[in-house]
Amino acid sequence: MPTSSSSASKASSRISSMSRVLWLTAIVGMLAACGSVPLPPDSSPWPRAAPSSGAAPPLPAAPDDGVPLPPALLQGKSRWQPVRWSELPGFESDSLHEAWNAWIRSCERPPEALATLSPEVRRLSIAGPDEQRAWMQQRLQPYRVEPLQPGAEGLLTGYYEPVLDGSRLPTATQQVPLYRLPADFGARRPWYSRQEMDSSPQARAALRGREIVYLADPLDALTLQIQGSGRVRVTEPDGRIVTVRLAFAGTNDHPYRSVGGWLLQQGAIRDASWPGIKAWARANPQRVQEMLWANPRTTFFREEPLSDLDAAFGPRGAQGVPLTPGRSIAVDRESIPYGTPVWLATPGPLLNLQRLVLAQDTGSAIVGAVRADYFVGWGEGAGEVAGRLKQPLALWVLWPR
Repeated sequence: MPTSSSSASKASSRISSMSRVLWLTAIVGMLAACGSVPLPPDSSPWPRAAPSSGAAPPLPAAPDDGVPLPPALLQGKSRWQPVRWSELPGFESDSLHEAWNAWIRSCERPPEALATLSPEVRRLSIAGPDEQRAWMQQRLQPYRVEPLQPGAEGLLTGYYEPVLDGSRLPTATQQVPLYRLPADFGARRPWYSRQEMDSSPQARAALRGREIVYLADPLDALTLQIQGSGRVRVTEPDGRIVTVRLAFAGTNDHPYRSVGGWLLQQGAIRDASWPGIKAWARANPQRVQEMLWANPRTTFFREEPLSDLDAAFGPRGAQGVPLTPGRSIAVDRESIPYGTPVWLATPGPLLNLQRLVLAQDTGSAIVGAVRADYFVGWGEGAGEVAGRLKQPLALWVLWPR
């Protein structure tokens, strides 16, 4: 297994290469999508911009650092403190075109305050970095995101889309099922726990016929449930192999408990990263079921076809738009609304990032003002980085002036 530093280097290279491919191959399709009738805008109660007259207003002169800053804003769990653009680390060196893919995706369902800027965002998709950077400085005001209570540290973790092998029918080696929502899902809240799903006759009966695919490794199933979606190469009964996406459909409404945390409490491991958990499981197969039951929460899925264009992006996040590797983050929606452009800075040691990202997803563990989950991409390499990523974090929201 590669070291953390080599994993980070390879992952950064993969993310950069993947972003360049996405920019070149998907931009036309995204422009067409954003030019069509949009979905209803996000209805979260955030500051609203003035209605647009339809035509993009002329760009004002570049902001002057001598101009007084606007007042701070209180937003849910966070305080937005206005700052100068010069305070954003790395702003002059980021490859903004890579983030523009994610931004165009967000224009499908923008927060109301940013909706009036969507035509300009689309127009700038073919602009150079200097023009994009100047437009951001003229149209947007950066605010440093701070917790309401001092002392809370920012935290960046990572997530990814697993790519796994599965079978449509159980086999001698693939016997771990992944389920659709049970038929009686709405009649019982919370639904059965993970342990009850494995042992209760009532739960087993409710799940009969709801299997989508079967995997070989229960830890792979847990990984996909924690990440919320994944790609599965499915062997059909006739021998064909098709790749599908299993997208998040819901949970059993039990609290999430970290199996890594459980192992630490047991004194079983010192490395609670995902590679460390897998190493413990290989050495202790007789206790794997006990470890899995320590997390009562499970995830249900829906199967989606995976076209060539779909395969170039990640799954749809909570904003309702596909995620872009290296440029999409999950946030606490009570601090940052979906669709907001965000400047992210984290000093390593695994990844050293100073870049534009878009808030397009959330997660049950993503709680707090300066808290983000970084979408690394898909596949084994992305999983190695996501499983180890746990670093300090600073965030700045970029909000209309």
